[in-house]
Amino acid sequence: QVHLVESGGGLVQAGGSLRLSCAASGSTRNLYRVGWFRQIPQKARELIASVTWHGGTTTVSDSVKGRFAVSRDIDKTTAYLQMNSLKVDDTAVYFCAADTDAAYDYDVWGQGTQVTVSS
Repeated sequence: QVHLVESGGGLVQAGGSLRLSCAASGSTRNLYRVGWFRQIPQKARELIASVTWHGGTTTVSDSVKGRFAVSRDIDKTTAYLQMNSLKVDDTAVYFCAADTDAAYDYDVWGQGTQVTVSS
């Protein structure tokens, strides 16, 4: 079983940057992909970025492209979401999630971390 813990959220002014971390533990050899999601109250959870664990292939949604970047450090078993040029609309709870069975779904989730961007 894989366990995920996010960190790095907080309060930042618009235009600022934050880096979120997603530390994986347990059966990390089962990691195939890590995704970053965010959830704004009363809206559906949105997949904003993902990285394949072994190949390092990244995808970023159009809503954050050019501002956010995803990466992973295999040795540290940690994935990152670098968020630049933050906007008030980026305020949300951010989750990382893992695909541990190569089924193209996310079956393990972290607890989430709050990101608040002030104007």
